[in-house]
Amino acid sequence: MADITYHGVPQPYWNALAPAEPYVPPDFEREGFIHCTDGSEAISIILTQYHKEDAGEWLVLSIDKSRIAAPVKYEDPAGIFPHVYGPLNRDAIVDVKPIGRASDGTFLLPG
Repeated sequence: MADITYHGVPQPYWNALAPAEPYVPPDFEREGFIHCTDGSEAISIILTQYHKEDAGEWLVLSIDKSRIAAPVKYEDPAGIFPHVYGPLNRDAIVDVKPIGRASDGTFLLPG
């Protein structure tokens, strides 16, 4: 069974990327890493906390950590928020699903 971590991305941004290129999120240059979470339920909570007011559509990427070519570091005490220090190779992304919204804007896990 794959060891999966999750990352949220605005759908228009994802759709504009070249499919053959490694994934680099919009905030990568400023942050220096890609934010992920190992808890699938946490992705909706994180997106709600930071992007609830963003009315756009979002996607959740499921990433197989064993396939990530860039260094991965856990810098939180609980060890559930890995940071990927480099572009994410596309073969590590094993699934891409839209993440829904409740009427109040809260992000909901894919069904």
